[in-house]
Amino acid sequence: MEALSFEEAFAKLEATVAALKDGQVSLEQALSSYQEGVTLVQYCNELLQKAELTVQQLQVDSEGTLSLQSLDL
Repeated sequence: MEALSFEEAFAKLEATVAALKDGQVSLEQALSSYQEGVTLVQYCNELLQKAELTVQQLQVDSEGTLSLQSLDL
């Protein structure tokens, strides 16, 4: 898959879902759109997991020492 931003991939996924909901496509096109949608979902999930790994929280302990911790969302 080409390098898309999360927003671009999500917009393509929304368009794919809308086309499938419309029901005005052939079975062959619906299957193709479904497969593209699955690929887009996987791609978006990968981007979200990577983003989650980079989100950290700066904490100060009782002695004033700074440390980075994973941010629990």
